[in-house]
Amino acid sequence: MSEKNKNHNVESKDIAGRVYDVKDYKGEDTLSSGLATSHEQVSDAYMEGEIKPVVDHVDGEDIKIERKGFDK
Repeated sequence: MSEKNKNHNVESKDIAGRVYDVKDYKGEDTLSSGLATSHEQVSDAYMEGEIKPVVDHVDGEDIKIERKGFDK
């Protein structure tokens, strides 16, 4: 493997191992911006929840999650 490819692999591993940090909102590089945007989207989706939640079935058929309480 050439020296150029080795350096590229090291850089890729550094990027792949990176996770969101609060300072990413103020970061000016593409990776920080992407992580901040993804974090915001996931946070919004988590807080909002789903109106009609389903479980994705392996065979492509969605299984509806019923909204009913437990019997007391």
